Amino acid sequence: MQFHFSDHVLDTGRRELLRGQERLEIEPQVFDLLAYLVQNRDRVVSKDDLIEAIWQGRVVSESTLTSRINAARKAVGDNGQDQRLIRTLARKGFRFVGMVAEGSELAAAPATSFSASGPAPGQPVPLDRPGIAVLPFINMSGEPEQEYFSDGISEDVITALSRLRWVYVIARNSSFVYKGRAVHLAQVGSELGVSYVVQGSVRKAGDRVRITAQLNAVATGSHIWAERYDRALADVFAVQDEISQAIVGAIEPQLYAAESSHARRSAPDSLDAWDLVMRALSHYWRVTRQDNVVAQALLEKAISIDPNYGQALGVLATSHAFTAHMGWEDMATAMPIAERAARAAIRADSEDPWAHHALGHALLFARRFDDCLAEFELALQLNPSFSLAHGFYALALSYSGRWEDGDRAARRALRLSPRDPCAAIYCGIAAYAQFVGGNYDEAIRLSREGLRLKADFVGAHRVLTAAAAMAGQHEEARAALGELRRAQPNISLAWLGEHIPFKRDVDRASYLEAFRRAGLE
Repeated sequence: MQFHFSDHVLDTGRRELLRGQERLEIEPQVFDLLAYLVQNRDRVVSKDDLIEAIWQGRVVSESTLTSRINAARKAVGDNGQDQRLIRTLARKGFRFVGMVAEGSELAAAPATSFSASGPAPGQPVPLDRPGIAVLPFINMSGEPEQEYFSDGISEDVITALSRLRWVYVIARNSSFVYKGRAVHLAQVGSELGVSYVVQGSVRKAGDRVRITAQLNAVATGSHIWAERYDRALADVFAVQDEISQAIVGAIEPQLYAAESSHARRSAPDSLDAWDLVMRALSHYWRVTRQDNVVAQALLEKAISIDPNYGQALGVLATSHAFTAHMGWEDMATAMPIAERAARAAIRADSEDPWAHHALGHALLFARRFDDCLAEFELALQLNPSFSLAHGFYALALSYSGRWEDGDRAARRALRLSPRDPCAAIYCGIAAYAQFVGGNYDEAIRLSREGLRLKADFVGAHRVLTAAAAMAGQHEEARAALGELRRAQPNISLAWLGEHIPFKRDVDRASYLEAFRRAGLE
């Protein structure tokens, strides 16, 4: 089996560790330790676990174990200070925290860059796993106000499939650009870079619901699987799981048998609460200030019905964190709300990715960088196709000074969701990563791309101003600062110093100096 992470390939069959095309020399014991950590990356590995697995339970000194951990870190370009890939958790053990793709014959090609010669945002990148897109299920009820219900069914199927690591699921926002459009399977496959497409319909009448779903192969245009479900509304959550399990089973029965239990998730106690959350999500994904206000009101109503509904609390937390980041809410007010709601969500459902994403976002602006990164990583373990979490994980990495890792995470967000209304935000985050790396021309290009997609995105205005100033493009910097002031009237050096969470003093100094050069006081 091959495990791909960063620019490395760990081949357990051949007992080789590659960096690009270079075969690295690594001691057998260190190789075994690294392989064990990678294969058990979904949990914290204790010292006893390592001693049992690598040394077969023999007595091993603390210094020996430490030296092997250090050697494993060195082999993959990590160290004890940064802990980008192998993290030490005090009094608990170790965990491999890098993003890993598995495959026996995957090509060890580097990730595509955001450079001008690479694919632009919106163009699909070849996938290393079976790719699948779930198109919005058609509302057959004849009532436009029921659209949110069919959208909710689609979104839940996407979430269930996303928990299966061996299948690459296109994020909700890119799938939903086809809503209400008659499109050919080949067009969807070409634009999203997938091999399979799920389509379906929902008819809700009284206390009954009829859901149809079918799985299609893009290459042949043929149906692989189709089914119809007539159920009471109370059974809608069970139907969603049945659909996701049947889809995966149709693609690869053996893999499905090994992974099926991962598709299940906690359902709310009340269908009314689920109904309100689906309405809220339909507003949240429109990415406007007013829609987030509406979404928050709906979510609070859902929580009043079911106080332990983890997803409702998690989305509410995410909405407050997101609107603060966009400049639509005061950060000092919104972030504590987001943190409280996220922690309540985790207490209610520790496997809700929205909750861990929101908590990571709140902890970032509290400058608790290690805890923040751990929360984003957990959100991505729970839902590897969560493009929003990939995007803000990229931001956290960049604020932590790990701009190259941030750049890669932003690319993953766009690869997962090439037609996403949040693509402007991912471009802006990638631009900030390039700014931290001193690549000012690329930061300018990406900022402009983000503003082309969403003209009111204040983050892209900030990076464009700073990058142009550092690149010596003084007229461009002054013009960008004027646009920034219109988008964020309260912008000042004091605001930047207080609210932008830099981990490294050198990054803070560079950023503030850029704004001084642009003329900000």
